[in-house]
Amino acid sequence: MVLLTLLVTVLYAEFARRQLDLSQLAGYLIGFGFVVSLLGSVLLHELGHALTARRYGIGVRGITLELLGGYTEMDRDAPTPRIDLLVSLAGPAVSAVLGVLAVAATLALPDRTLANQLAFQLAVSNVIVALFNILPGLPLDGGRALRAVVWAVTRDRHRGTEVAGWVGRVVAVGTAALVALLTLTRDLAPLALPLMLLVAFTLWRGAGQSIRMARISRRFPLIDLSRLARPVLAVPTGTPLAEAHRRRADGNTPGAALVVTDTAGRPVALVDPAAAEAVPVERRPWLAVDAVARSLDNLPAMPVGLDGERVMETVQTHPGAQYVVTSGEDVVGILHIADLAQLLEPQRKMNT
Repeated sequence: MVLLTLLVTVLYAEFARRQLDLSQLAGYLIGFGFVVSLLGSVLLHELGHALTARRYGIGVRGITLELLGGYTEMDRDAPTPRIDLLVSLAGPAVSAVLGVLAVAATLALPDRTLANQLAFQLAVSNVIVALFNILPGLPLDGGRALRAVVWAVTRDRHRGTEVAGWVGRVVAVGTAALVALLTLTRDLAPLALPLMLLVAFTLWRGAGQSIRMARISRRFPLIDLSRLARPVLAVPTGTPLAEAHRRRADGNTPGAALVVTDTAGRPVALVDPAAAEAVPVERRPWLAVDAVARSLDNLPAMPVGLDGERVMETVQTHPGAQYVVTSGEDVVGILHIADLAQLLEPQRKMNT
Protein backbone atom coordinates (compact mmCIF):
# COMPACT_ATOMS: atom_id res chain seq x y z
CA MET A 1 0.00 0.00 0.00
CA VAL A 2 2.79 2.43 0.88
CA LEU A 3 4.71 1.74 -2.35
CA LEU A 4 1.55 2.04 -4.45
CA THR A 5 0.63 5.29 -2.70
CA LEU A 6 4.04 6.75 -3.46
CA LEU A 7 3.91 5.58 -7.09
CA VAL A 8 0.43 6.98 -7.78
CA THR A 9 1.25 10.22 -5.95
CA VAL A 10 4.35 10.80 -8.08
CA LEU A 11 2.59 9.94 -11.35
CA TYR A 12 -0.40 12.17 -10.68
CA ALA A 13 1.75 14.95 -9.25
CA GLU A 14 3.58 15.31 -12.57
CA PHE A 15 0.25 15.50 -14.40
CA ALA A 16 -1.16 18.11 -11.98
CA ARG A 17 1.99 20.26 -12.18
CA ARG A 18 1.76 20.42 -15.97
CA GLN A 19 -1.93 21.28 -15.84
CA LEU A 20 -1.80 23.94 -13.13
CA ASP A 21 1.83 25.13 -13.28
CA LEU A 22 2.35 24.28 -9.62
CA SER A 23 5.44 23.91 -7.49
CA GLN A 24 6.82 20.44 -6.87
CA LEU A 25 5.45 20.33 -3.30
CA ALA A 26 1.99 21.45 -4.41
CA GLY A 27 2.03 18.82 -7.13
CA TYR A 28 2.78 16.11 -4.61
CA LEU A 29 -0.03 17.35 -2.37
CA ILE A 30 -2.43 17.17 -5.29
CA GLY A 31 -1.10 13.70 -6.13
CA PHE A 32 -1.65 12.51 -2.58
CA GLY A 33 -5.13 14.02 -2.73
CA PHE A 34 -5.81 11.82 -5.73
CA VAL A 35 -4.83 8.77 -3.67
CA VAL A 36 -7.23 9.85 -0.92
CA SER A 37 -10.04 10.43 -3.43
CA LEU A 38 -9.35 7.02 -4.97
CA LEU A 39 -9.63 5.32 -1.58
CA GLY A 40 -12.77 7.32 -0.83
CA SER A 41 -14.27 6.24 -4.15
CA VAL A 42 -13.48 2.60 -3.38
CA LEU A 43 -15.10 2.97 0.06
CA LEU A 44 -18.32 4.42 -1.39
CA HIS A 45 -18.27 1.68 -4.03
CA GLU A 46 -18.03 -1.03 -1.37
CA LEU A 47 -20.73 0.65 0.73
CA GLY A 48 -23.00 0.23 -2.30
CA HIS A 49 -22.42 -3.53 -2.10
CA ALA A 50 -22.76 -3.61 1.69
CA LEU A 51 -26.00 -1.64 1.93
CA THR A 52 -27.61 -3.59 -0.90
CA ALA A 53 -26.60 -6.88 0.73
CA ARG A 54 -28.12 -5.77 4.04
CA ARG A 55 -31.26 -4.68 2.19
CA TYR A 56 -31.76 -8.33 1.21
CA GLY A 57 -30.96 -9.74 4.65
CA ILE A 58 -27.30 -10.65 4.05
CA GLY A 59 -25.11 -9.67 6.97
CA VAL A 60 -21.88 -7.73 6.36
CA ARG A 61 -18.86 -8.50 8.55
CA GLY A 62 -16.65 -5.71 7.25
CA ILE A 63 -15.07 -3.85 4.35
CA THR A 64 -11.40 -4.16 3.41
CA LEU A 65 -9.92 -1.27 1.44
CA GLU A 66 -6.91 -1.46 -0.86
CA LEU A 67 -5.57 1.03 -3.36
CA LEU A 68 -6.36 -1.35 -6.22
CA GLY A 69 -9.86 -2.10 -4.97
CA GLY A 70 -11.80 -3.30 -1.99
CA TYR A 71 -13.70 -6.26 -0.64
CA THR A 72 -16.98 -6.49 1.23
CA GLU A 73 -17.09 -9.57 3.48
CA MET A 74 -20.60 -10.99 3.80
CA ASP A 75 -21.69 -13.66 6.25
CA ARG A 76 -23.30 -15.79 3.53
CA ASP A 77 -23.74 -16.04 -0.21
CA ALA A 78 -26.67 -14.48 -2.04
CA PRO A 79 -29.62 -16.91 -1.95
CA THR A 80 -30.70 -16.31 -5.57
CA PRO A 81 -29.08 -15.21 -8.85
CA ARG A 82 -31.20 -12.07 -8.88
CA ILE A 83 -29.96 -10.90 -5.48
CA ASP A 84 -26.39 -11.85 -6.44
CA LEU A 85 -26.72 -9.70 -9.57
CA LEU A 86 -28.16 -6.71 -7.70
CA VAL A 87 -25.49 -6.82 -4.99
CA SER A 88 -22.76 -7.15 -7.62
CA LEU A 89 -23.92 -4.19 -9.69
CA ALA A 90 -24.64 -1.90 -6.72
CA GLY A 91 -20.99 -0.90 -6.33
CA PRO A 92 -20.36 0.07 -9.99
CA ALA A 93 -23.72 1.89 -10.00
CA VAL A 94 -22.64 4.06 -7.05
CA SER A 95 -19.29 4.79 -8.72
CA ALA A 96 -20.99 5.61 -12.02
CA VAL A 97 -23.38 8.10 -10.41
CA LEU A 98 -20.56 9.79 -8.49
CA GLY A 99 -18.44 9.83 -11.65
CA VAL A 100 -21.18 11.52 -13.70
CA LEU A 101 -21.71 14.16 -11.00
CA ALA A 102 -17.97 14.81 -10.76
CA VAL A 103 -17.64 15.07 -14.55
CA ALA A 104 -20.48 17.62 -14.59
CA ALA A 105 -18.73 19.61 -11.85
CA THR A 106 -15.43 19.45 -13.76
CA LEU A 107 -17.06 20.86 -16.90
CA ALA A 108 -18.89 23.56 -14.94
CA LEU A 109 -15.85 24.84 -12.99
CA PRO A 110 -13.23 27.19 -14.54
CA ASP A 111 -10.47 25.29 -16.30
CA ARG A 112 -6.99 25.04 -14.78
CA THR A 113 -8.12 25.94 -11.25
CA LEU A 114 -7.70 24.00 -8.02
CA ALA A 115 -11.46 23.41 -7.70
CA ASN A 116 -11.56 22.12 -11.26
CA GLN A 117 -8.64 19.80 -10.53
CA LEU A 118 -10.29 18.43 -7.36
CA ALA A 119 -13.51 17.74 -9.27
CA PHE A 120 -11.45 16.13 -12.01
CA GLN A 121 -9.80 13.87 -9.40
CA LEU A 122 -13.19 12.69 -8.18
CA ALA A 123 -14.37 12.15 -11.74
CA VAL A 124 -11.32 10.11 -12.71
CA SER A 125 -11.40 8.09 -9.48
CA ASN A 126 -15.02 7.05 -9.80
CA VAL A 127 -15.02 6.50 -13.56
CA ILE A 128 -11.93 4.28 -13.24
CA VAL A 129 -13.48 2.32 -10.38
CA ALA A 130 -16.80 1.91 -12.23
CA LEU A 131 -15.39 0.95 -15.64
CA PHE A 132 -12.68 -1.34 -14.31
CA ASN A 133 -15.00 -3.22 -11.96
CA ILE A 134 -17.64 -3.82 -14.61
CA LEU A 135 -15.25 -6.00 -16.64
CA PRO A 136 -16.88 -9.47 -16.86
CA GLY A 137 -14.46 -11.61 -14.90
CA LEU A 138 -13.95 -12.59 -11.29
CA PRO A 139 -12.85 -11.22 -8.88
CA LEU A 140 -14.35 -8.03 -10.37
CA ASP A 141 -17.99 -7.02 -9.91
CA GLY A 142 -18.66 -7.66 -13.57
CA GLY A 143 -17.47 -11.21 -12.97
CA ARG A 144 -19.91 -11.60 -10.10
CA ALA A 145 -22.67 -10.33 -12.37
CA LEU A 146 -21.61 -12.86 -15.02
CA ARG A 147 -21.66 -15.58 -12.37
CA ALA A 148 -25.22 -14.62 -11.46
CA VAL A 149 -26.31 -14.80 -15.10
CA VAL A 150 -24.70 -18.22 -15.67
CA TRP A 151 -26.15 -19.38 -12.35
CA ALA A 152 -29.63 -18.30 -13.45
CA VAL A 153 -29.28 -20.08 -16.80
CA THR A 154 -27.66 -23.33 -15.59
CA ARG A 155 -29.13 -23.46 -12.06
CA ASP A 156 -25.58 -24.19 -10.89
CA ARG A 157 -23.82 -21.53 -8.83
CA HIS A 158 -20.52 -23.41 -8.91
CA ARG A 159 -20.51 -23.54 -12.70
CA GLY A 160 -21.24 -19.81 -12.78
CA THR A 161 -18.25 -19.18 -10.53
CA GLU A 162 -15.94 -21.34 -12.66
CA VAL A 163 -17.04 -19.66 -15.91
CA ALA A 164 -16.60 -16.18 -14.44
CA GLY A 165 -13.22 -17.23 -13.01
CA TRP A 166 -11.90 -18.39 -16.38
CA VAL A 167 -13.17 -15.19 -18.01
CA GLY A 168 -11.34 -13.33 -15.24
CA ARG A 169 -8.11 -15.01 -16.28
CA VAL A 170 -8.74 -13.88 -19.87
CA VAL A 171 -9.29 -10.33 -18.58
CA ALA A 172 -6.03 -10.53 -16.61
CA VAL A 173 -4.05 -11.67 -19.66
CA GLY A 174 -5.75 -9.02 -21.80
CA THR A 175 -4.86 -6.34 -19.24
CA ALA A 176 -1.21 -7.39 -19.24
CA ALA A 177 -1.11 -7.46 -23.07
CA LEU A 178 -2.73 -4.01 -23.29
CA VAL A 179 -0.26 -2.60 -20.76
CA ALA A 180 2.66 -4.01 -22.74
CA LEU A 181 1.29 -2.56 -25.98
CA LEU A 182 0.71 0.90 -24.49
CA THR A 183 4.20 0.87 -23.03
CA LEU A 184 5.77 -0.06 -26.38
CA THR A 185 3.81 2.70 -28.15
CA ARG A 186 4.81 5.12 -25.36
CA ASP A 187 1.17 5.89 -24.54
CA LEU A 188 1.78 4.69 -21.00
CA ALA A 189 4.46 6.13 -18.75
CA PRO A 190 7.16 3.55 -17.94
CA LEU A 191 6.76 4.36 -14.26
CA ALA A 192 3.14 3.15 -14.43
CA LEU A 193 4.13 -0.23 -15.89
CA PRO A 194 4.76 -1.97 -12.51
CA LEU A 195 1.42 -0.71 -11.16
CA MET A 196 -0.55 -1.95 -14.17
CA LEU A 197 1.23 -5.29 -14.20
CA LEU A 198 0.42 -5.62 -10.50
CA VAL A 199 -3.24 -5.03 -11.38
CA ALA A 200 -3.08 -7.80 -13.99
CA PHE A 201 -1.38 -10.18 -11.54
CA THR A 202 -3.99 -9.40 -8.86
CA LEU A 203 -6.76 -10.21 -11.34
CA TRP A 204 -5.12 -13.49 -12.33
CA ARG A 205 -4.65 -14.56 -8.73
CA GLY A 206 -8.21 -13.59 -7.76
CA ALA A 207 -9.65 -15.47 -10.75
CA GLY A 208 -7.63 -18.55 -9.83
CA GLN A 209 -8.87 -18.42 -6.25
CA SER A 210 -12.46 -18.17 -7.50
CA ILE A 211 -12.04 -21.25 -9.70
CA ARG A 212 -10.46 -23.15 -6.83
CA MET A 213 -13.25 -22.19 -4.42
CA ALA A 214 -15.91 -23.28 -6.93
CA ARG A 215 -14.29 -26.71 -7.18
CA ILE A 216 -14.02 -26.95 -3.40
CA SER A 217 -17.64 -25.89 -2.90
CA ARG A 218 -18.81 -28.69 -5.18
CA ARG A 219 -17.43 -31.17 -2.64
CA PHE A 220 -19.17 -29.68 0.42
CA PRO A 221 -21.92 -32.38 0.30
CA LEU A 222 -19.19 -35.01 0.81
CA ILE A 223 -18.41 -33.66 4.28
CA ASP A 224 -19.73 -36.18 6.81
CA LEU A 225 -18.34 -35.58 10.28
CA SER A 226 -19.34 -39.04 11.49
CA ARG A 227 -16.88 -40.50 8.95
CA LEU A 228 -14.35 -37.70 8.60
CA ALA A 229 -13.66 -37.09 12.29
CA ARG A 230 -11.00 -39.28 13.86
CA PRO A 231 -12.18 -41.54 16.71
CA VAL A 232 -11.14 -40.71 20.24
CA LEU A 233 -9.32 -42.83 22.80
CA ALA A 234 -9.85 -41.69 26.37
CA VAL A 235 -6.89 -41.88 28.79
CA PRO A 236 -7.06 -40.79 32.43
CA THR A 237 -5.22 -37.71 33.58
CA GLY A 238 -1.65 -38.49 34.65
CA THR A 239 -1.23 -41.35 32.16
CA PRO A 240 2.36 -41.51 30.83
CA LEU A 241 2.60 -40.54 27.18
CA ALA A 242 4.27 -43.85 26.27
CA GLU A 243 1.42 -45.79 27.91
CA ALA A 244 -1.16 -43.74 26.02
CA HIS A 245 0.61 -44.51 22.74
CA ARG A 246 0.72 -48.22 23.64
CA ARG A 247 -3.00 -48.35 24.37
CA ARG A 248 -3.75 -46.67 21.05
CA ALA A 249 -1.57 -49.17 19.17
CA ASP A 250 -3.08 -52.17 21.00
CA GLY A 251 -6.57 -50.93 20.21
CA ASN A 252 -5.93 -51.07 16.46
CA THR A 253 -6.76 -47.37 16.18
CA PRO A 254 -3.44 -45.75 15.21
CA GLY A 255 -5.21 -42.64 13.98
CA ALA A 256 -7.32 -42.12 17.10
CA ALA A 257 -7.07 -38.83 18.94
CA LEU A 258 -5.99 -39.07 22.57
CA VAL A 259 -8.47 -37.37 24.90
CA VAL A 260 -7.51 -36.79 28.53
CA THR A 261 -10.27 -37.41 31.09
CA ASP A 262 -10.49 -36.10 34.65
CA THR A 263 -11.02 -38.23 37.75
CA ALA A 264 -14.75 -38.34 37.02
CA GLY A 265 -14.15 -39.67 33.50
CA ARG A 266 -15.13 -36.45 31.75
CA PRO A 267 -13.04 -35.40 28.71
CA VAL A 268 -11.15 -32.24 29.53
CA ALA A 269 -8.19 -32.00 27.16
CA LEU A 270 -6.86 -33.19 23.81
CA VAL A 271 -3.29 -34.40 23.30
CA ASP A 272 -1.57 -32.25 20.67
CA PRO A 273 -0.10 -34.70 18.10
CA ALA A 274 2.73 -32.36 17.11
CA ALA A 275 3.71 -31.69 20.71
CA ALA A 276 3.56 -35.41 21.53
CA GLU A 277 5.76 -36.37 18.57
CA ALA A 278 8.30 -33.73 19.60
CA VAL A 279 8.89 -35.50 22.91
CA PRO A 280 11.96 -37.82 22.74
CA VAL A 281 11.06 -41.51 22.96
CA GLU A 282 13.14 -42.01 26.10
CA ARG A 283 11.20 -39.28 27.95
CA ARG A 284 7.71 -40.50 27.05
CA PRO A 285 7.42 -43.03 29.91
CA TRP A 286 8.08 -40.23 32.41
CA LEU A 287 5.93 -37.47 30.87
CA ALA A 288 2.18 -37.32 31.57
CA VAL A 289 -0.21 -36.74 28.66
CA ASP A 290 -1.41 -33.60 30.43
CA ALA A 291 1.90 -31.89 29.58
CA VAL A 292 1.23 -32.09 25.83
CA ALA A 293 -2.55 -31.56 25.90
CA ARG A 294 -4.81 -28.60 25.19
CA SER A 295 -8.01 -27.87 27.08
CA LEU A 296 -11.12 -28.81 25.12
CA ASP A 297 -12.62 -25.49 26.18
CA ASN A 298 -10.13 -23.76 23.87
CA LEU A 299 -11.12 -25.81 20.80
CA PRO A 300 -14.12 -25.02 18.58
CA ALA A 301 -16.88 -27.62 18.67
CA MET A 302 -19.13 -28.96 15.91
CA PRO A 303 -22.24 -31.17 16.26
CA VAL A 304 -21.74 -34.45 14.43
CA GLY A 305 -24.81 -33.83 12.23
CA LEU A 306 -23.58 -30.49 10.85
CA ASP A 307 -23.78 -30.28 7.04
CA GLY A 308 -20.87 -29.31 4.78
CA GLU A 309 -21.71 -25.63 4.41
CA ARG A 310 -22.12 -25.16 8.17
CA VAL A 311 -18.83 -27.00 8.77
CA MET A 312 -17.03 -24.60 6.42
CA GLU A 313 -18.68 -21.59 8.07
CA THR A 314 -17.38 -22.81 11.43
CA VAL A 315 -13.88 -23.30 10.01
CA GLN A 316 -13.88 -19.80 8.51
CA THR A 317 -15.23 -18.21 11.68
CA HIS A 318 -12.93 -20.15 14.03
CA PRO A 319 -9.71 -21.05 12.17
CA GLY A 320 -7.75 -23.85 13.78
CA ALA A 321 -6.00 -27.17 13.28
CA GLN A 322 -8.43 -29.33 15.26
CA TYR A 323 -12.14 -29.25 16.08
CA VAL A 324 -14.10 -31.21 18.68
CA VAL A 325 -16.99 -33.20 17.19
CA THR A 326 -19.82 -33.72 19.66
CA SER A 327 -23.05 -35.65 20.00
CA GLY A 328 -25.02 -33.95 22.72
CA GLU A 329 -22.55 -33.59 25.60
CA ASP A 330 -20.33 -36.45 24.41
CA VAL A 331 -17.09 -36.01 22.46
CA VAL A 332 -17.34 -38.51 19.58
CA GLY A 333 -14.42 -37.45 17.41
CA ILE A 334 -11.77 -34.91 16.48
CA LEU A 335 -11.76 -33.24 13.08
CA HIS A 336 -8.28 -32.41 11.77
CA ILE A 337 -8.20 -29.56 9.29
CA ALA A 338 -5.69 -31.53 7.18
CA ASP A 339 -8.25 -34.34 6.76
CA LEU A 340 -10.87 -31.83 5.66
CA ALA A 341 -8.45 -30.23 3.20
CA GLN A 342 -7.60 -33.63 1.71
CA LEU A 343 -11.30 -34.37 1.20
CA LEU A 344 -11.98 -31.02 -0.46
CA GLU A 345 -8.83 -30.92 -2.61
CA PRO A 346 -7.66 -34.49 -3.22
CA GLN A 347 -5.69 -33.59 -6.35
CA ARG A 348 -3.87 -30.78 -4.58
CA LYS A 349 -2.97 -33.17 -1.78
CA MET A 350 -1.55 -35.67 -4.26
CA ASN A 351 0.56 -33.00 -5.93
CA THR A 352 2.05 -31.89 -2.63
